[in-house]
Amino acid sequence: MLNIAICDDENIQTNSLKKVVSCYLELKGIEYKINEFSNGEALITAINKNSFDIIFLDIEMGGINGVETAKEIRKTQKHSIIIFVTAYSDFVFQGYEVKALNYILKPYKDEKIIQVLQSALDELISIQDVFYIIETKSGTQKINLSETCYFVSDRRKVCAVTSHGNIEFYEKLNILENQLPSFFIRIHQRYLVNLNYINAVEGKSATVNGENLPVSRTYNQNLVIAFAKTLLK
Repeated sequence: MLNIAICDDENIQTNSLKKVVSCYLELKGIEYKINEFSNGEALITAINKNSFDIIFLDIEMGGINGVETAKEIRKTQKHSIIIFVTAYSDFVFQGYEVKALNYILKPYKDEKIIQVLQSALDELISIQDVFYIIETKSGTQKINLSETCYFVSDRRKVCAVTSHGNIEFYEKLNILENQLPSFFIRIHQRYLVNLNYINAVEGKSATVNGENLPVSRTYNQNLVIAFAKTLLK
């Protein structure tokens, strides 16, 4: 089921957006649930308990604004699709910082809502869970690559650092690199990193899910280019 959040302190705007989104999803035959929030604080509290696939987020709200709310969301929800709603196009550029998919200007136009919603659905398909299968002493195990921050090698062993803990297995990092999807990138002789978890790249280090990892000169240029591309998505 598609889990959607609409965060806006204007009830009329929320109802208008909800009506268009509901009609479109029903026509597509997609099961969904829409959760309504009147402020950023309430949305952040809810996200600490569950996740949302798509978030329509008003930028101008009382209390914490939409941009600051999005920054808090990104600390725990890397794959939620954020769509800003605003009455002012000047705010749109702030979306790059929190990897917002798109924006909708108020007053709403039905065709724009449908266009942006379909883009969000297409994006969800592209980031569906992908698994890497490994063999351990206890048997076959699946590693969810969308939840894996990075792989680090230590002699003959590789450790997958995930959002739910670490998984160790025997493999060569060079072989692993050739088997992983394109959103993993080599940043060092010992590190393969998920681009979706990179917060910043500065000099000889990269911040990955809040952790600083070394970046070698060999891989620095490719990393900077790849990271820049993620900011434009």
